[in-house]
Amino acid sequence: MPPPPGKFTFICGQDDYLVGRLGQERYAEATAGVDDEFAREVISGFAANVDEVETAINRFREAVQTVPMFGGRRVVWLKDVNFLADTVTGKAAGTAVLVEDLQRLLESVDPEAVGVLITAAPIDRRRAFAKWCEKHADFALAGGEPGEDALAGVVQAEARALGTSFAPGAVDLLLAKVGANTRLLVEEVRKLAAYAAGRPIAEDDIAELTPDTAEGEFFESAEAFFSGSLPRTIDALHRHFFNGGDARPIIAALQNRNRALLQVRTLVDAGEVRVGPRGIEGLAAAAAAYRGRYAEAAGEKSSYNVFSQNAWYLGKLVGAGKLPSLRRLIDNQREFLAAFEEIIGRPREQEEVLRDLAVRCLGAGG
Repeated sequence: MPPPPGKFTFICGQDDYLVGRLGQERYAEATAGVDDEFAREVISGFAANVDEVETAINRFREAVQTVPMFGGRRVVWLKDVNFLADTVTGKAAGTAVLVEDLQRLLESVDPEAVGVLITAAPIDRRRAFAKWCEKHADFALAGGEPGEDALAGVVQAEARALGTSFAPGAVDLLLAKVGANTRLLVEEVRKLAAYAAGRPIAEDDIAELTPDTAEGEFFESAEAFFSGSLPRTIDALHRHFFNGGDARPIIAALQNRNRALLQVRTLVDAGEVRVGPRGIEGLAAAAAAYRGRYAEAAGEKSSYNVFSQNAWYLGKLVGAGKLPSLRRLIDNQREFLAAFEEIIGRPREQEEVLRDLAVRCLGAGG
């Protein structure tokens, strides 16, 4: 007969930071009344192959079945489980057999004698074991499903926990500047909440305090390129390739920004919007006027749809007096495509290809 609900605790999700943080909170609660340090045990569930899965489960079995020397209740945490994901190890036949053994072990757990906590990330919730845990455990999904809406939910939940909130548009700007780094997003919310001191976190707070990290190591090269400075761009490219970087992510970052600037340039030339101190002014009115041209993509957030972008962030991309001409931006797109095709034939000369690209786009007469 299956165990009653809540016989053990199972926390999972796609983000290991959120899962680990919630697991730490539950473990602290479960061990609050356990004074004997030998009655508390944390076992790593991280496994790179089937043999390591077997080792982790065997250690977990021994911990669960061990009788405390001085009596009382034990608490065992199987932490950082990664063999329940849609990976080579997770899909292996040997892993499936071992997970069935794990399920039988959990069915036999006496919650009065031992408290069991399992944290797993990432996880394939289509698998039978995950579905079984949802029905028979004290189940928690940390962070929800992956995606931008989930990240916004994480940010807003953290703000509520800190007793604050976000002003309209502020969450979008934070996500645009930080990107999909959950740990960094949470830390930024804490910093911003302390700075706001009880009032809602505003766009100006984020603009002033939050660094641009969404494009990661590729941000420097893209920022240098669109500043119009050839020497600065050459230096940024050299640092990128000196550290073993690849050309294709840089080209992608350049294309994404260039696409957004193409749309802004067109709207500016048409008199629909203007660049002001707070970003692109008039974007909302232009979005209403041109919404039909975008059809179903009108609400999609991407560099293909300028109306889905944060106005302040677009203004930052444009900069003061740095918006290239429409012809230059169109030529940039052509050059990016040509460079991508060139690195296929010259894979060992990627820095030279991008350096030549920068010279053609930013050099005299470019």
